[in-house]
Amino acid sequence: MKEDPQRPLAAVRQFATGVGLLGRGLGLVLSSPRLLGLGLLPALLSGVLYTIGLVVLIRFLPDLSEQVTWFADDWSGFWRDFVEVLAGAGLLGLTLLLGVLTFTAVTLLIGDPFYEKISELVEDRYGGVPEAVEVGFWSALRRSLADSLRLIGLSILAGVPLFALGFVPVIGQTVVPVLAGAVGGWLLALELTGVPFQRRGQRLRHRRAVLAANVPLTLGFGGAVFCTFLIPLGAIFLMPAAIAGATLLARRALGKPIEITTTSSL
Repeated sequence: MKEDPQRPLAAVRQFATGVGLLGRGLGLVLSSPRLLGLGLLPALLSGVLYTIGLVVLIRFLPDLSEQVTWFADDWSGFWRDFVEVLAGAGLLGLTLLLGVLTFTAVTLLIGDPFYEKISELVEDRYGGVPEAVEVGFWSALRRSLADSLRLIGLSILAGVPLFALGFVPVIGQTVVPVLAGAVGGWLLALELTGVPFQRRGQRLRHRRAVLAANVPLTLGFGGAVFCTFLIPLGAIFLMPAAIAGATLLARRALGKPIEITTTSSL
């Protein structure tokens, strides 16, 4: 079968559109102090906890590097130090990957009512969800917890091989970070779109199937979120924008309009 020459170009456009959804989410949040205030409180709380954890990790990183490279104890000084540096970089990279993903999961759990409200306000601005399913607070919390645990498990399964590949010279410093960004972006998109999909009565398996049908769009959005979350304090201050953008991503992936249909204030 002859390949469509326009397909790669269309994928690039979809990827760029996905990146732009984060920008649109940021624009919505910045234009509405209400949305910004709703989203910052749980993110700030999670940020304090994760900052403490990162400081502790950096403090003990040399010791951890020595422990995971026990096999190099008898090597010459240069090669032992070289392997320990690679191990330290790999541990730090793995921690950042898992930290970004688990930060999102934990923050979504802490701020579930806040992010549900942000997503609802964004949906209303773009036409609402006529078929919205009312889910009680505790039921929504249980579902979010179950989905978050599954996604954290997936992130660990993906992170361990990436950590191992980080020991490979050149590849570990070039290809692995790109793979980590793609995997991290995909998992972040799955996490962040949980709220709008739950509003439609759909669980993790449903949004996984929908997003899989829109891979360039999803990776564009998720990759943009992943990169901005790596910036110091980025995950805290951009969490509301990520929720707003994820709501737009869900609507776009589901074939719903993302053009403003109401002038009501957010």
